[in-house]
Amino acid sequence: MIDAKTKVFGLLANPIGHSLSPRFQNALAAYCGENAVYLPFEVKRPETLEAALKGAHALGIAGLNVTVPYKEAVIPYLSGLSEEARLIGAVNTLVRSEEGYVGHNTDIAGMERMLLRQGLSIRGAKVLVLGAGGAARSAAVLAALKGAAELVILNRNKERAEALAKSLRNVAPELPVLTEGLDAWESLSGNDYLAIQCTSVGMWPKAEEAVIADPRFYEKLSAAADIVYTPAETEFLRLARAAGKPTVGGLPMLISQGIHAFSLWTGKTCTAADEESLLKLVREALPA
Repeated sequence: MIDAKTKVFGLLANPIGHSLSPRFQNALAAYCGENAVYLPFEVKRPETLEAALKGAHALGIAGLNVTVPYKEAVIPYLSGLSEEARLIGAVNTLVRSEEGYVGHNTDIAGMERMLLRQGLSIRGAKVLVLGAGGAARSAAVLAALKGAAELVILNRNKERAEALAKSLRNVAPELPVLTEGLDAWESLSGNDYLAIQCTSVGMWPKAEEAVIADPRFYEKLSAAADIVYTPAETEFLRLARAAGKPTVGGLPMLISQGIHAFSLWTGKTCTAADEESLLKLVREALPA
């Protein structure tokens, strides 16, 4: 029951109607016996983001998640950054301090957990990242930190891909990194790329879209992961599965990074068995 002692958490995003985070975080609070409520806060215009954060802090909101399109835009308005957030250059979790909010990034841990569920390892792999935004930064840093053999970044805007590659030089200067536009996929050699789809393309309600629609692209992959979790099987994953490749969707990543965020806010942790129970709890809420 909500009372004066109830902690308030929330999500900053635009759009926000598709998000499972409120359902999941409220279930997690109940599961852990935490007197808390998690609410969606749609910030429709980027120019109001600073005011939204100041208002949230003034109202005593204890923590926030941040997602598209504000993972990078929110940084100038924060009072500090964790090391993971600094390396990635994007945040997805804000923890309240007296001075403001401190930005964290739980995407690396969530992304690694997503891959491990399918038995996929970054170490020694040829990693192909699609996109160059906040989630792509997480995937690229994960590849750099966990010993990828090489990294390819494909993005509609090649300049953004190049900027991301440049930012990795201090993280793993020995890692070979190739950057190209999305249409350059045909020039990739081999058929053993671990692809991580890091854009919002294919998210409900535009579930019929894929960032690369040509079936020949999927023949170049060893496996495919998609950070999108609505729907459970995106068009990207459907095309990869049709090519006979192992696939994994974004729901395990959402659950894992959400648990990490909840722990940052409350100090409470979950076991692997807890995580599995929570995953089952929210899976049925996904669109078909």
